[in-house]
Amino acid sequence: MRVPYLDYHTAGESHGPALITLIQGMPAGVELDMDLINGELLRRQGGYGRGGRMRIETDTAEFLGGVRNGVTIGSPIAVRIANKDSRLDDADKTPPVHRPRPGHADLAGSVKWLTTDCRGTLERASARETAARTVAGAIARCLLRDLDMTVFGFVRSVESAIWDGAVNAGNLDAMRSARDASEVYCPDEPTSKAMIACIRAAKENKDTAGGLVEAHVFNCPIGLGSSVDWREKLDARLAYAVMGVQAFKSVEIGLGKDVAGLPGSKVHDPIEFNAGNRETPSLGFSRPSNNAGGLEGGMTNGSPIVVRGAMKPIATLLQGLPSVNLNTKQPEQSDYERSDVCAVSAASVVVENVVAFEVARAALSKFGGDSLLETRQNYDAFLEKASMLPLEPPSGTIA
Repeated sequence: MRVPYLDYHTAGESHGPALITLIQGMPAGVELDMDLINGELLRRQGGYGRGGRMRIETDTAEFLGGVRNGVTIGSPIAVRIANKDSRLDDADKTPPVHRPRPGHADLAGSVKWLTTDCRGTLERASARETAARTVAGAIARCLLRDLDMTVFGFVRSVESAIWDGAVNAGNLDAMRSARDASEVYCPDEPTSKAMIACIRAAKENKDTAGGLVEAHVFNCPIGLGSSVDWREKLDARLAYAVMGVQAFKSVEIGLGKDVAGLPGSKVHDPIEFNAGNRETPSLGFSRPSNNAGGLEGGMTNGSPIVVRGAMKPIATLLQGLPSVNLNTKQPEQSDYERSDVCAVSAASVVVENVVAFEVARAALSKFGGDSLLETRQNYDAFLEKASMLPLEPPSGTIA
């Protein structure tokens, strides 16, 4: 498989010294909005139902390479997020874990690495790692903003509390304000209150709660992604990125699983054309519906991208769950590690940013460029050519 034009890696453990993000392929000339980047880290730490760890940490991005005076220079970008709760090597504060938690990586990882101590597995499998992915996505959003694309994420549901409202380009500013005013990152106040009630009930029962999160991407040009190589299909890469977030068990694009219960005439979005919008990224094409979630054949089709993910309840329960001691093989309750009651709000921030990274990756794969100036020129040239279709064939050729 060829190396993607834009890619990133993360390193670090939950209670290690720091988390590290290494981004490769970002063009030079992208101005990094530190308020946006650190703001996304702060939002990831918030949300009703979070645990005590978030009162300890104050996540901020420290750039170690690839940036000069706040602007990318084309070399790999290295970012450090310090862990204040750094105690991995303190045996008293991070003791061995021999009773795996059902629903967590504990048992599988312990067997995989031939140990009865789950500590090594849980430290890396922890959702603390998502801070490093959030940074990558926030940096990618600085690039997307220069290409006039916008990403918006929010919480769609927590348990039985579900918001069925619509998000579109016309109400985006109002939705963002409402989301940011909500303790659970849902843009509807009555539903937010119902979500809080669900989380409070879970806490009182020493239980945990899951839910649905959603991300929308607006103003994408037609043609990001590919139908040529399955590894370059943008819907597949988005699903991969969201499914890779800790505790996610399903991903949907657009109408998602509901397409299975409807006839094709009720699923596929009719195509319309308005010459007055020919100079926009949609090139004048529009759809009265968006069941496809902005993606057809692995490529953007001019409608907003819509990605939804289901997060299961967190596997660490205060009451514990039936498990087995890996040393004695005798039944015992699972170990308890300090955790959240509900992290769906935080997960919506992570999903918003991993989606942003994949869209930025697809944009750079399409338009290329070692500098932002070159990328933008390539983008504008593509839109100009696409808006003039059908192109006149070169003289002397047969159309």
